[in-house]
Amino acid sequence: MSQPVTPRRTTRSSAGSASDPASPTPQSKSMPKSTLRRQLIPAAAAAAKDEEEEGENDRSTVDLLLEALPGRRAQASDLLRLLAPAPALPLLLYGGAATGKTRALLLALRHIRPRPHRVAYAALRSLPSPRALFASLLSQLSPPPSSSSASSRQRVNDKPSDFVAALRDALAGLCTQGDAVYLVFDNLEVVKSWDKGTQLIGLILRLHDLLRLPQVVLVYVSSATPDAYYSMTGSIEPNHIYFPDYTVDEVRVILMRGHPNPKLYSSFLSVALKPLFRVTRRVDELGAALEPLFRRYCEPLGDSKVVLDESIKRRLFEHIQPHLAVAMNETFSVPTRASVDQCNDTGGKASTKRQFGNRDSLTELEFHMSVSAKYLLLSAFLASRNPATLDAALFDSTGGSDNHKRKRKSSQASMNMKDTMVEEMLMKGPGTFPLERLLAIFQCITSVSEDSLDDVESSANMMNGSGMTGLMSDVLLQLSTLCNSNFISKSRSCPLEGSARYRSNVDQDLALKVSTL
Repeated sequence: MSQPVTPRRTTRSSAGSASDPASPTPQSKSMPKSTLRRQLIPAAAAAAKDEEEEGENDRSTVDLLLEALPGRRAQASDLLRLLAPAPALPLLLYGGAATGKTRALLLALRHIRPRPHRVAYAALRSLPSPRALFASLLSQLSPPPSSSSASSRQRVNDKPSDFVAALRDALAGLCTQGDAVYLVFDNLEVVKSWDKGTQLIGLILRLHDLLRLPQVVLVYVSSATPDAYYSMTGSIEPNHIYFPDYTVDEVRVILMRGHPNPKLYSSFLSVALKPLFRVTRRVDELGAALEPLFRRYCEPLGDSKVVLDESIKRRLFEHIQPHLAVAMNETFSVPTRASVDQCNDTGGKASTKRQFGNRDSLTELEFHMSVSAKYLLLSAFLASRNPATLDAALFDSTGGSDNHKRKRKSSQASMNMKDTMVEEMLMKGPGTFPLERLLAIFQCITSVSEDSLDDVESSANMMNGSGMTGLMSDVLLQLSTLCNSNFISKSRSCPLEGSARYRSNVDQDLALKVSTL
C-alpha cells in the first residue's frame, strides 16, 4: 500500500522536527546569516562610538587650545589646520612683538593629532652665530651621545652645504616611522644682523626644497612681514598666519587669568587699563606698568578680601588717580642691552629718555645724556636735513671757497628752483649720510663750543676729562647708544662706498629742545 503524499509546505515544516537530527542542513543555511548580523550590529555601534569619542576629543582639544589663547580663535584654528597632518607646507607666523605667536605655536604643537615625533626649536635671538644654530638643531635631532665615549659628538661644520647634508641624514632616520618632525625657527628677523645673514635666511627658507622630506614641517616665527623674506628663487612660499595687536578687552582677559583676587583686580583694570593702553599695547609692558600701580591701588585697603562697594571704589579711584597721571606722563626709558641702573652708573653712557604725549608736553621733556651725545644728535640732524653740498657754506669759516669772489643776484627762476628743492627734500624726509660726514660736522660743532665746554662740563658733571679729548673719546659709544635708542638709524652698507650709512629720526622740535639744554 503506497504512502500518503505529504504537501510540500507541510514537509518543510515537519522536516525540522521529524527528520533525522544528524542532518542539520536547513539550520546550517540560516545560522550564519543571523550570527553575522548579530556580530555586525555591535561592531557598527562600537565604530560609531569610537568616531563620536574621537570627535569629542577633537572638540575638547580645540576648546582647550582656545581657552589657553584668548583673542586668538582664528589663529589657533588656522594653526591646527595647517600644521597637521603631514605632509604640510612651510608656515610663517608674523606680527608685532608680544602678540602671542610663539606661545600659540608651542601650544598648538601639543594639541595636534597625531602627535609629532620630534620638535626641534631654535630660538634665534639667543643664538650668536650660524654655527650655534647648526649645532642646536643637530643636537636636538641626533640621538644623545653615549657617556662612555666623549669623542662621539658630531662635528658641526660651518658650511651651509655640510649642514644641509647632516640635517637630511638626521631627519631621514627620524622619518622612517612615518611620523612628522617639526623644525621651528623663532625670531627669524634676527638672522639679518648676523654675518652673511641674507644668504642664511635664503637657506632657511629653502630647506623645504633642499631636504625633500614630506614628513618634515618647517615653521617660521617673525616680527617682519612676509614681504621682507620674498625671494625670486622659485622656492615654495610658506603659508601665512597674521597675529594682530591685542584689543583692550583681550588684554583685560589675559591680565585677569589666574589672578588671586579677581574682583579687586577687575575694579583696578577698569580704571587704569584704558589710559595706559593708549601708550602701549604690548601685554608685557602693560603688566610691568600695572604692577606697581596695583600696589598703590590697594594701599587704602587694610584687608584685600573686603567686599567692594561704590564708596570704596570711589575712594580707591581718588587715591590712584594722581599716581595714574604721573605714570602716563613720566619719562619712558628706552631699553638697551644694559640695564637702566648700569646706564645711570656709567658716566659716559647716555640714559636717553622720552616722554609720551603730544607736542605740547615737549617743553617738559628732560634729557639725561652726556654733552657729546647731544652734539652728536644735533650733528646727525644737520647731516640728514641738509645736503652734503651745503656743508662748506654752513661750517667753513670762509663760507665756501668761491662764494666771496663773485656774487650774482638771484633771479626769480633760481629762487623758485630753490623753493622746489626745499619742498622735495621735505617730501623725501631725512636723508642718509656716512660716518665720515657725521664726524666732520661733529668736530665743527665741538670746535665752536670748545671755549664754553668747561662750564658745560662743570654743570652737567657727566664727562671725564676736558675739551675735545673728552668729547671725541666716546663718540662711537654715543653713536651706538643713539642707534639702540632709535634716535639714529643705521642702514646697510652702501654697495659703492662699502661703509654703513646713518639717518636721523628726530624732528625739528626735538632738535631745538636738545640745542637749548
